Order: sequence, then structure tokens, then C-alpha cells
Amino acid sequence: MEGELMKRRSPQEKKRLSYAKDRRNDYGENDKSSRKNIPRSKRAPHRANRRRTHQVLEAAAGAVDQVAEETAEERLLVRRLKSWKKWRDAPLGEIIQKRLERRIRLGIESETRGAARIQRIRQRLQRPA
Repeated sequence: MEGELMKRRSPQEKKRLSYAKDRRNDYGENDKSSRKNIPRSKRAPHRANRRRTHQVLEAAAGAVDQVAEETAEERLLVRRLKSWKKWRDAPLGEIIQKRLERRIRLGIESETRGAARIQRIRQRLQRPA
């Protein structure tokens, strides 16, 4: 029953989908290091924001003073909060294409053969009509 619902894909279709959907780290660091670096990068700006807020509010601590309260609020609102955002990895097809272009540029691969390979990758990345 399950086999009937799924459409069989040809090897060419599988490769096209792989080039379009599979992703690779193009940031330049070890892909395994992301497990530690992403949480660390999310933590750092939050910690800096909490520290700054605490320092500003600590300076305004003490007896209730309208002027001190307003200056503390102004100091907090003057500077934008720090933030960090993840960015997704690049599609496999683009990574392979960039590698081939680099090989041609460095003279590792002949220009004609490299151009033909790049053309094939571009054709595979096109959606079927």
C-alpha cells in the first residue's frame, strides 16, 4: 500500500533534487562546530544586553528620583539591543558550481571540461517544465 502512494524517482531526478535541496556549510568553519557555536552566538548578545541593562539600572538605584529614572530610561533606549541571527547553508548545487569555478580559475581543471561540467550542473538545477 505504501509503495503505491510514493512515486518512483529516476536516478537523474534524485540527483536534481539532491542538488537543489541538500545543503552544505559554506561559512568556512567545520560543520560539526555549529553544535557549539550556534548556542554560544545566541548567548553572547543576550548576556551583553542583560549586563548593560543591569549597569544602567544599578546607577539609578536608591531613593525614588524622577530625574534619575528618566535619565536611566533614556540611556537604555539610546542604544539598540545587540542581536544575532542564524543563516542557512547553501544548496549543494551552488557549492559544487563554486568549487568547479575555483578549480578552473586556479588551473586545476581545464576550462573547456570545467565549463561543460558547470553547464550540466546548471541544467540539473532547472525545474522540469
